[in-house]
Amino acid sequence: MQEHEKPWRPLTISEVACLFSDAEFPWWIAGGVALELAVGRVIRRHGDIDVLILRPDHVEARHLLAEWDCWAADPPGKLTPWDLGSALGTHVHDVWCRQQPNDDWRMQLMLDETVGRLWVSRRDSEVRARIRSLTRTTADGVRYLAPHVQLYYKAKSPSEKDEIDFKAVVESGVAMDAGWLRWAISHSYGAGHPWLAALAE
Repeated sequence: MQEHEKPWRPLTISEVACLFSDAEFPWWIAGGVALELAVGRVIRRHGDIDVLILRPDHVEARHLLAEWDCWAADPPGKLTPWDLGSALGTHVHDVWCRQQPNDDWRMQLMLDETVGRLWVSRRDSEVRARIRSLTRTTADGVRYLAPHVQLYYKAKSPSEKDEIDFKAVVESGVAMDAGWLRWAISHSYGAGHPWLAALAE
């Protein structure tokens, strides 16, 4: 069995929060789980859990995970061991993590770009936001990615699960920067994107 074919047993939200509790760099629960934290309810089943970090912090993050077995997706579909202290190439945006070799995979680290104090989309360098604006926090202090930024990523080529997530967020009325999201989707994916109409309501 290839490494990328091994099963997933994702960490819980509280386990992720505990793991990163001593981090001296920003991090966010991302993906569909982040959108569930935003709306305050379960939307659907998840096969994994994503944690977003910024590229300037990724070597420090590897030290935080010193006891973990981490593999870079390089390119997607192929996993390469990520050794402690090694910097990843700028083409690597996704790292799979497990506690021990031969364990189930537990977490994906997603690496995003920065310019100064700005987050920069890895898909479109003109789509940017202040790093401090990315953070939302649950009542018990769990950090997660702002829903408009997460939906921007999901908007590229929405799958069935992305459509479910989008509908749940829009119908919940959760606070987000819909104007930024409309602009970002139009700029990166085109003015005819089907989500734009719902965001304009």
